[in-house]
Amino acid sequence: MSSSDVEILKRALDREKAARKQAEKILEQKAAELYELTQKLQHSNQQLESLIDEKTSELNGVFENIVDAYVVTDLIGNVLKMNEPAIGLLEADFEKESINIMNLIHPTEYDNVMASFQELIKHGSLTDVHVKIRTKNNQTKLVHINCSIIYDAQGKAKAAQGIVRDITKSNEDEKRLIESENRLSTLILNLENAVLLEDENRKIVLTNNRFCEFFEIPMTPEQMVGIDCSEAAENSKELFVNSQDFIKRVDEVLSRKEMVTGDELIMVNGRILERDFIPIIESGSYKGHLWSYKDVTLKRSYRKSLETQKQKYSSIIANMNLGLVEVDTNENILMVNQSFTEMSGYSEEEVLGKKASSLFLEEENIHVFKEQTRKRIKGESSSYEIAVRIKNNEERHWLISGAPNYDIEGNVTGSIGIHLDITDLKSLEIQKELLLKQLARSNDELHEYAHIVSHDLKSPLRSIYALVNWLKEDNLDKYDDTSLTNISLIEETLEKMEQLIGDILDYSSLNSTNKEFTKINCNELLIDLIKVIYVPSHIEIKLNGELPEINGDRTKINQLFQNLLSNAVKFIDKDKGLIEVSFEELTTHYKFKIKDNGIGIDPAFHDKIFKIFHALNKNKDSTGIGLSIVKKIVDLHQGKIWLESKVGEGTTFFFTIKK
Repeated sequence: MSSSDVEILKRALDREKAARKQAEKILEQKAAELYELTQKLQHSNQQLESLIDEKTSELNGVFENIVDAYVVTDLIGNVLKMNEPAIGLLEADFEKESINIMNLIHPTEYDNVMASFQELIKHGSLTDVHVKIRTKNNQTKLVHINCSIIYDAQGKAKAAQGIVRDITKSNEDEKRLIESENRLSTLILNLENAVLLEDENRKIVLTNNRFCEFFEIPMTPEQMVGIDCSEAAENSKELFVNSQDFIKRVDEVLSRKEMVTGDELIMVNGRILERDFIPIIESGSYKGHLWSYKDVTLKRSYRKSLETQKQKYSSIIANMNLGLVEVDTNENILMVNQSFTEMSGYSEEEVLGKKASSLFLEEENIHVFKEQTRKRIKGESSSYEIAVRIKNNEERHWLISGAPNYDIEGNVTGSIGIHLDITDLKSLEIQKELLLKQLARSNDELHEYAHIVSHDLKSPLRSIYALVNWLKEDNLDKYDDTSLTNISLIEETLEKMEQLIGDILDYSSLNSTNKEFTKINCNELLIDLIKVIYVPSHIEIKLNGELPEINGDRTKINQLFQNLLSNAVKFIDKDKGLIEVSFEELTTHYKFKIKDNGIGIDPAFHDKIFKIFHALNKNKDSTGIGLSIVKKIVDLHQGKIWLESKVGEGTTFFFTIKK
């Protein structure tokens, strides 16, 4: 190290020593000042404690029995003293832990409290301060505070003291009370009844919109408050039919001060009001009264209408041709009308209180009536026929429609029955059954006769046909062309006659079937049918899509399709014929369509072709019965048949079969 470096280091050490001495001198000075300040603070605290003790001793007589919280703090909020209620309220004890009152203020209230504290220091006291606090256990409370400043002998502010009251519950109760009053006020204002509340001096305390409407008052309920009701009643009396009686009745009710309900008031405009009066007594002292008015115009009108209807229906019940009987749950007769007495032969006095079953029924029919009574008790209604014996011991048949009878609470109290004498109808029904049996027997005999006649008619026709054929063969070389033509006409006529007899037999047999309907696969049926009927090579029968499976008489359904397809084949005049079969499924039926490109049918004949013996073409193979048979088969299957056609273009037959 050079001498210059040593010199620099020496000067640095000297400067450090000088700085250290200077710092020690400053520290000694500050320590002296701090000691002096501490002494002053201790003296000030001793004075403050002395002052608090002095003030406390002065107030001991006041606060020793106080139930509210009492707190003393310094001017920055540190708690210096608190009583037991304060410890309970704040959930903290200043003797066990240091407490600053500002730390208990709810965050939302902090700025307001600081401003209030400034006001306290400025004015020396504050009253009726409401503050939200948060206790040591984090409970939020609303408190009411009255506080003041504590001064020393020289008038200098030293501390603050306050009485703190928990008003959380009372504040909630007050809010609920206000809400309840608001709800009640809104309810009264919008009540359907008109309401008028008067004090003991007949001044209006409260009314509602309905009252102003009833009495045609051009004011709001709020504007009515404080008005003298004596004058208002006098002004409103002309609204009522008996104006003087209105005032007289009001005075009478007020003089008695007793509850009144159901006073009826009739207004000039036709409105009917029902009025109630309720006196208000508090601790034995009269405090006013409440008037309530209800519009019963509609109710009165309904009542009058109901009375009128009651008289009307009572008259109808008494005079209707149907017998009416009311019985209780034990079958005892409670009421009968005039028609029932005429039906039964008994007078009203003879049947009232008697058991209906023992009075009218034979032993073998009593169980029917008992069963119906059990149904009524269960709340069931029903109709039934029963044989009865009336007073002259004549057997009659009654149709009874019974229903349970209920009381106002919905309990079954018995039943009401309407009785119709169907004896004559029953006789007709028996006759009808006999006629139906006779008709069925006649139909069977007629069907059998048709078969016999058919056979008996066909037999001579075949004989004639054979004889003509023998004559033709034996004399073939002797007959000229005209004779041979005539013989051919005779043969054709005989063939047509035989076909006609067969068709008539088929037509007459359609209603005689006893076969049950079965499932029929129409697709398979049509394929088999096309193989059997004669179809020329230039004609095509086409099935468009898969045909459905239906319920029906297989023989007749086969006959139905055979007649329609043969008809179509017979009348196709085109070089290339086409017959198309298709179907459409409806809600309750299957709809079939058979379309051809034949000669067509004039629309003038569309309604005639389904009639028996009506043939449009003089074809040797046509008897005029085929389409009549088709229609009858469709009718048997609860369907309909119709057609669309244009002459020269073809014909489409439509028919439906019930599912």
